[in-house]
Formats: sequence, C-alpha cells, structure tokens
Amino acid sequence: MNVLIKNGRIVTASGERLSDVLISGAIVAEVGTNLAPPDGCQVLDASGCVISPGFVDLHTHMREPGREEAETIETASRAAAKGGYTCVVAMPNTDPAQDTVAVVEFVKLQGERAGLCDVRPSGCITLGRLGETLVPFGALQAAGVHVFTDDGTGVQNHTLMRRAMEYAKDLGIVLAQHCEIASMTEGAVMHEGSCCSHLGLPGWPALAEELMVYRDIELCRITGARVHILHLSTARSVDLVRAAKADGLPITAEATPHHISLTDEQLRGFDPLFKVNPPLRTRDDIEALKRGLKDGTIDAIATDHAPHAPHTKELALDAAPPGMLGLETALGVVLAETDLSLAEVIDRMSVAPARIAGVADQHGCEVAVGSPANITVFDPEITWSVVPEELASKSRNTPYVGRTLKGRVRHTILRGEAVVVDGEAKK
Repeated sequence: MNVLIKNGRIVTASGERLSDVLISGAIVAEVGTNLAPPDGCQVLDASGCVISPGFVDLHTHMREPGREEAETIETASRAAAKGGYTCVVAMPNTDPAQDTVAVVEFVKLQGERAGLCDVRPSGCITLGRLGETLVPFGALQAAGVHVFTDDGTGVQNHTLMRRAMEYAKDLGIVLAQHCEIASMTEGAVMHEGSCCSHLGLPGWPALAEELMVYRDIELCRITGARVHILHLSTARSVDLVRAAKADGLPITAEATPHHISLTDEQLRGFDPLFKVNPPLRTRDDIEALKRGLKDGTIDAIATDHAPHAPHTKELALDAAPPGMLGLETALGVVLAETDLSLAEVIDRMSVAPARIAGVADQHGCEVAVGSPANITVFDPEITWSVVPEELASKSRNTPYVGRTLKGRVRHTILRGEAVVVDGEAKK
C-alpha cells in the first residue's frame, strides 16, 4: 500500500516548505505540492504539522528480558512509536544482561515481532555489567551491535576502560559511558546541594559525574576511541565536553528531557517519581544543558526511558528505584522547555542520534525522494496534559502528570507503514 502525507511542511536548517510526501513501499517516491493519491493509497492529513525524519532514541530501557512486569519490548515499542520514534537503542541492563549474542538476538527478534519501531540492542562493556571482564566485542558487533555501555553502572576500573577503548577504536564501535564514581554516591538519593541539606537526605555530588567525564575524555584523547557520554546533568560536565570537542576529540553527548526541565526542588515532597540517576540538578545546571544543546556541545536529546512497576515506585524515597518514563513525552517537553528551533529539535532528536547509533543509512535521513520512509509527523503547537493511564507504556512513573506540554506526534511511519495514525498506534 502507498501512503500519501498531505499538507505538511518539511523543515531543514535552510528553511521550510509546504509539501506532500508520497511513500511507495519503504521509500519516499515523491515530494511536492498537490500530489494526487494513487488508487488504494492511504492518505494522512498533516495540516499544521511538520514532516520530519523519524526520531531516534539513544537510551531506551525496554526491560525485557527479565523485568517484564515493568515493560516489554512490545509495550516500549508502542510508546516509542507514539512518541515519534522509528528507532531506539535498547539498553543492556536486562536480566540476563545483553552481553551475549543469544540475548542480543532475542531482543532484536522481539522488536521485529512487535513491528512498531526499529529496535537496536546495545551491548554491555563488561560481562554482566560487573566491571570486571570485557565482553566479546567482535562477536557482538557481528551480531549487529554498534553501541556498548554498562549503563546504570559506570566502568570504575581505569585500566579496564582504557582497554575497552582500545578495542573500540580498532572495531569502529561506540562506547557509551554512564559517568558516576560509585564510591562517591553510595546511599545518595538526590543532588548534593541546599535542597538535600534542608531535607536531611544523602547528597549526590556533581563531582561524581564530572570526574568520570574528565577521565573518559582523557582516555579518549590517548586511544582515539569514539566515546558517547550518557545523560549529562551538570554545568561542569557540559564545559568539559565543550573543551574536548574544541580539541577535536571524537566525543559526543546527550541530555534528557527531564534534566532540562526539572530541578532537585521537585524532591521536597519526597516523591519517588522525581528520583532518577543521575539526579535532577539545579536551575543553573538546566540552563547550562540548554546552552549546550543550542550550541551543539550536546549532540542529542535521549529519553533514558526507565519504566518501573508501580509497587516499586511507591516505596520510600531511599528504597525506590531511580528512573522515569520518557518516550511519549520527550517532544512535548523539549518544545515546551527550550528555545531550540524546529530544525534544531529535528537534528537533536533524529539526525544526530541516528549518526551516533550507526543507523544514519535508514533513520534521520532528510525527507526527500529516494530516502527511507521512516518519518514522523508532529504538530509543534498543540498543547496537552499528561494522563498516566493514557500512556502506552506498561508502567506509569511519569513526572509530568498535570504539566502542560507543547507539541505532539500525529503520525509515525516505519519502513513505509503507518504504525501511528492520528496519535493511535496500530494493534
């Protein structure tokens, strides 16, 4: 079946133009105005909307295998599609971890069965994410893995991380680092600052992130490996990445919607919905992250979508797990909270993450004749409020309940098929 997207606008760095887009098979067949639908063509209205390359998330926790009570690959894929994502990188902190070809192949197969977005498994850096023994990088790369990370646990051993970078350089893969010196954050539940002191809660110092960001930049300098810094959260971390890029190092970085919209003050009510790793920081940190996104120091916006079963998020603040939902609200937060232009939003949510994830041949491509038909159509002006029960995710741990967001996805096209139409995902 052909698909015709009518009356939208294509936005690029050089400007925007009103366009219809005709899709035939999995390829964009024609771009123009007043295109007539072929017989039997599915027509999607894009009035008032932007026709964008599909979003790519570098940081999605799909939980399967092992934590299916919180999320499955099918439910996460549905949430991703509704959020405009045509591709997600599945984080490896599953049970068992994604440190073998068998587990990676399972995640890929489950993504294909769901058929709602392109699921690209990441691999661990160390076996079991234990920080002791490196995974078989070559075998996992041969199975399709391009991004390796022990996300949730930074690699603490300096020599081991250097060795991982040496392998990464030779193989052309990306190491994505969760930057946290674990000995400095033991027992911490929120950012170390005036708010945590007032509440009497153990604080999580910014320095615990910044020291590892610095270490990995210097290891990158001597190895030449491609290093991606996950979920930057502090102003100093942004400065370190900016300086590394000025030196020409192959460093990339991401920021999350929650780290550019929520501060540690949200924890004053002891609500575990606002507990996340790394923690919410200060207003000054938020402004630094926004500047980093604007000037390109921070390459990508990544959701760090982290579903948790309701009973776990109802525990006391110190016992509840860190993490927030993000796939369905990312666009709305970014458009509501930043001054990024539409072209910059598309770059940070689609083009740049596709390049980092190694999927730029299929995703993040300009909407043009001959390009892959992985496309998102979104209304940048519509406002809406988050109702947890209406989210596609299996979990409900969103921090944005009752907040007004701006911008929402209307249609999502995956390999030429409309998997979301008028905001509803296919069954």
